[in-house]
Amino acid sequence: MHEATKPGGVADGAPDLIAARMRALMVRAPMAVGFVKDGAFVLVSEHFNHLFGHGDDTDLIGRPTRMVHVSDAALTSVQDRMAAAFVSGRPLDDEFEYVRRDGSRFWGRLQATPVQWDAPTGESLWLLDDVTVARQMRMQPTWTAKHDALTELANRREFERRLAEHVGSRRHEPVSVLWVDVDHFSEVIAGMGVEVGDHFLYGLGQLLITKVRASDLVARLENDCFAVLLPNCDQHYAEIVAEKMRSGIAGFRLRWGLHRTRVKACVGVVQLQATLESVDAVIGAAVLACAEAKAAGGDSVRVFISAGGFEELAG
Repeated sequence: MHEATKPGGVADGAPDLIAARMRALMVRAPMAVGFVKDGAFVLVSEHFNHLFGHGDDTDLIGRPTRMVHVSDAALTSVQDRMAAAFVSGRPLDDEFEYVRRDGSRFWGRLQATPVQWDAPTGESLWLLDDVTVARQMRMQPTWTAKHDALTELANRREFERRLAEHVGSRRHEPVSVLWVDVDHFSEVIAGMGVEVGDHFLYGLGQLLITKVRASDLVARLENDCFAVLLPNCDQHYAEIVAEKMRSGIAGFRLRWGLHRTRVKACVGVVQLQATLESVDAVIGAAVLACAEAKAAGGDSVRVFISAGGFEELAG
């Protein structure tokens, strides 16, 4: 028998059912989730316990949050930054050093939000990831030389280096390049601020990665413009990837604290050809195709065919 539901879609007897679902989620969810109130953990997932070396014969529930921070000063710093973020309607998203039950330390990315935004000093939700290895990689000079610090994608220098390996190549494999430009992104910055814009760009970069193969390269080249290198990919399949990116961006929602926004984008497509004799020429052709898409009203894809020629892919 199906449960009767109330107008809001909540089943009768919902409190018990919701509690059971929460218990199941906290045991099975492959993520570190914790709820904090008055400086103590009131509920944590199994993964959260294990992250700090608990879970077999000990539990963090009921314990003060101080025990996972390396010092009183570190805890105070986290609390101050969290309070400042919550009051301004923003989540806290930052990296901090933590200590496990056995005394070992690790770097974690903490994403914290109030359970109720109209009560920012009340209970909060913590999502925690161990980013020790990723942080160590980012600290290496070779990593910083090749990556964009904000999005952690490849930077312009690395993109151009990788593209140069294909320009003029005689390997006869098709290679394509995409230029992705967010429509009216300056309006997001003007309305919500640089910090929200930065988080949007990071999320957008992660979205683009999901639309390509492991052998492809996604890079942030400037401001709100991204480029994608597609080795062994002809124009036809590059158009398919471009359309996936365009539609993915159109469906992407930025939820950052109390901030909500969405945008659209244009994508320019070009397959490497003999007339494009340099890296700048290839990128220029992709940019030109993207500009044609913007001139046509935005939220669309255009393909560079030859000098002065474009093919439309409806958005």
